[in-house]
Amino acid sequence: MIKRASKTCYFLATVAFLAVICFANLTVLAQKAEHYNSPLYSPRKYDPTVTTANGLPEPLKKTGIEQKLGESLPLDTEFKDESGTLVKLGSFFGKGRPVIVAFVYYECPMLCNQVLNGLTGSLKGLNFDAGKEFDVVAISFDAQEFDKADLAKNKKAGYIERYGRPGADKGWHFLVGREESIRAVTSAAGFGFEWDEKSDQFAHAAAIMIATPDGKLSRYLYGIDYSPKDLKFGIMESAENKIGSPAEQLLLYCFHYDPSTGKYGLAILSFVRLGGVLTLLGLGAMGFIFWRRNKKISGQSAVDSGQ
Repeated sequence: MIKRASKTCYFLATVAFLAVICFANLTVLAQKAEHYNSPLYSPRKYDPTVTTANGLPEPLKKTGIEQKLGESLPLDTEFKDESGTLVKLGSFFGKGRPVIVAFVYYECPMLCNQVLNGLTGSLKGLNFDAGKEFDVVAISFDAQEFDKADLAKNKKAGYIERYGRPGADKGWHFLVGREESIRAVTSAAGFGFEWDEKSDQFAHAAAIMIATPDGKLSRYLYGIDYSPKDLKFGIMESAENKIGSPAEQLLLYCFHYDPSTGKYGLAILSFVRLGGVLTLLGLGAMGFIFWRRNKKISGQSAVDSGQ
């Protein structure tokens, strides 16, 4: 019986080890494929001196996003909020929760709406609420919108209704600013944009940033479709892991942020370590169960022999 239990433990340990290795290899391949299949929202500026074969418009060659992780936003810059009140950017920070920052402009005919739509959809997939675990600040980089008070007001009303969470109006803000304020904030965040005369609109990249409660840039998420997992992990890390359930904290241990893609990928070493610990705990529990069972059988055999 003891030999059979030992063989069973050995077999289960081998299966568990092979499963961890296979899963790790598949994950590495998936991460590589995702990285090389996502060139559109690259975190670098395009070189205008290089001739591209894909017909990239000239203004887009002068724009892009330069990550400035760890840098502080200029919190003393002044903007006007959706109610028309002059406020400092710093008034939305210092509340003990991270802030999601989206650079858009409200009369954008295409991309900016997709950024806000994608953000709203992702936020609806979280069990965190705007105004409680995090705040959202949308900043227009079109200085001409500073005197169009209803633009920010109408945008906020539409997206608050779409988000549909109670109290979100206190945690989601839409700002407009003068040229100097806009340039100061976008420059600090590494967000580039360029006016295109031909299309009569701004050329710019698509991304959102997450800043710590004290205004330091901590995460960049690219594109117009943000994974709720990436968004949640970014919020948790930007809040110094003070929010989220124990299970989410454990899951975050196995996922690390990749600045080159703006996404969270499985950290193989952490995963293998965790898998090894769980395997050892499982084998220990099984060994204890088999030991107790064998002890019970031996005791019963001794009783039967005595009879």
